Amino acid sequence: MEKLKELYVKEVVPALMKKFEYSSIMEVPKLDKIVINMGLGDTKDNPKELDNAINDLTIITGQKPIITKAKKSIAAFKLREGAKIGCKVTLRSGKMYDFAYKLFNVALPRVRDFRGVSDKSFDGRGNYSMGIKEQLIFPEIEYDKIDKLRGMDIIFVTTARTDEEARELLRLLGMPFKN
Repeated sequence: MEKLKELYVKEVVPALMKKFEYSSIMEVPKLDKIVINMGLGDTKDNPKELDNAINDLTIITGQKPIITKAKKSIAAFKLREGAKIGCKVTLRSGKMYDFAYKLFNVALPRVRDFRGVSDKSFDGRGNYSMGIKEQLIFPEIEYDKIDKLRGMDIIFVTTARTDEEARELLRLLGMPFKN
């Protein structure tokens, strides 16, 4: 699955250098990391839910997630400081490119009524965020073995300085943006 890394070197870098007129190859933006976050809310009523979420995220990414905890107490949400509220994985280098390839070419086309991802989810600094409603779009997850549908947030962190550079980088890597 090194196809995406190969594509980046052979096609994406020359295309970006031509379009944005970079003087050095070091100016070309690249994918820095991908962060996948699965927020569960409060798991004190069902602690097994956190274990199942960790298991799902491990199967999807091939890397063990870390548990995220609440930074402060919020009475309205019945949330205490230090309570386990989710899990996240940060992918870099090889695993990052493998996950991106699998997401673009296998998982996203399996979404019902999929017409492309929004190109308005950039943060102004060249990073892109998207949400997925269910983990079933990934082929590794078996329908019979899940206890509950869980969504996740996927953040693509790039070295691009502007949203336009990041949009072009992701488009050339294969991100299916809406037309």
